[in-house]
Amino acid sequence: MYDIIIIGSGIVGSLVAYDLSRYRLKVAVLEKDNDVANGTTMANSAIVHAGYDPEDGTMKALLNVRGARMYPQLCRDLNCIIKNTGAFIAAVGEEEEQTLDVLAARAEKRGIACELLDGDTARGLEQNLSDNVTKVLSIPETCIIYPWEVAYAAMETAIRNGVELFLNTEVTGIEKVPEGYRVQSGEQAYTARMVINAAGTGTAAIDHMVSDRVDFELRPKRGEYFVIDADIDYVSRVIFPVPTAKGKGVLAVPTVHGNTLLGPTSELVEDADRKETSFAGLESVRQQLQKTMKNPPLRNVIRSFAGIRASGTSADFLIEELPDAPAFVHAACIDSPGLASAPAIAAYIRETFVKKYMPLEENPDAVMTRPAPVIMKNLTPAERDEMIRKQPLYARIICRCEQISEQEIIDCIHGPCGARSIKAVKKRVRPGMGRCQGGFCEPRVAAILARELHIPLTEVLLDSRNSRILEKENR
Repeated sequence: MYDIIIIGSGIVGSLVAYDLSRYRLKVAVLEKDNDVANGTTMANSAIVHAGYDPEDGTMKALLNVRGARMYPQLCRDLNCIIKNTGAFIAAVGEEEEQTLDVLAARAEKRGIACELLDGDTARGLEQNLSDNVTKVLSIPETCIIYPWEVAYAAMETAIRNGVELFLNTEVTGIEKVPEGYRVQSGEQAYTARMVINAAGTGTAAIDHMVSDRVDFELRPKRGEYFVIDADIDYVSRVIFPVPTAKGKGVLAVPTVHGNTLLGPTSELVEDADRKETSFAGLESVRQQLQKTMKNPPLRNVIRSFAGIRASGTSADFLIEELPDAPAFVHAACIDSPGLASAPAIAAYIRETFVKKYMPLEENPDAVMTRPAPVIMKNLTPAERDEMIRKQPLYARIICRCEQISEQEIIDCIHGPCGARSIKAVKKRVRPGMGRCQGGFCEPRVAAILARELHIPLTEVLLDSRNSRILEKENR
């Protein structure tokens, strides 16, 4: 019997688990995939929006501003990378300049620093800004993060504090019982006094298992991106076009590891698992980018990918208790700025709903910080020598592009929220993220996983539980 079951371990579910782990509560997280942060959190623009964009009076406006201001301390506590790059919202012509004035007034009202610059001044700061740009709104508080890192760091810390994580545990049914709710996953049942549904694109389907009054639908949107080689210095800030009713448009985004993202598109899809890229989608990125940017370095693309956003029929976040299911709370329609808002969403759920149903007694043994992981390429020569003296496998380089050692891979496999697939290792310590995209290191990562997990090489997974990459031995 649990106090709380959290369904889903994306950025919201992981931060809810982290937030609640400081209290004397028995908490379980049920995740349908083979790893945390495998849905919307896995593939997005990685921007902590400052909070100037959402309409006044919305949950998005309230939680975006609060969440963005929570991130610097959160990342310090969890030893995660955050970079304050700033952003330009680029207008082309007088009509779009008027929208910048509206956004600037909104930013000032919310205490968000901003400045309007003419096109020439802006191009002096960002040389690849299009000559068509006539004015920009500068938002210097905009940050970028590594979303998977924040999610699994939060989950690792929650697990250290006693939260239980169940992977490959898809919810197949929910029953109201006198104690609260019985959540079924195949033959296995989990009972809790309270359920928090943070299942992303699966939120509505989970709600329907327990409620007859689900008044929204999810309409997933696919966004396609290009990834530019880290050796190319294209932008130093996030560059947005002026937003429209369709969204924030195609961006140029620096990443915390030196690459540049170009995208995304925004396409409604029926199947939230359809994450493939398309010629038409990537061509759309190229064409739309030309409105605000010039000299796109498309010859230096090392990868393209697509992600799914959990958009829905509500234009605002829906963070509420279901009317016919007491103590059943959902976080639904968490599209942009969901990443920026996630720490505040977790706090809001605790303050508004968890506190309503159970006492929140702090656990004096809870530790809300995460030890800094060993990243060999970031150490000084003396520090590297000391680590290698203690453990020689820190000297054996597996990924040449990103300079990742064998021991770093071993460390991430045996962590509290340990990697169980090639993709999970890639998310945590980045082998395969460089120019060759795993062409040299992926077989070696597979061999390390087989050895450390004590499984045959043929059982090593690329990602999900059905993604074996080797069928059988041929000799």
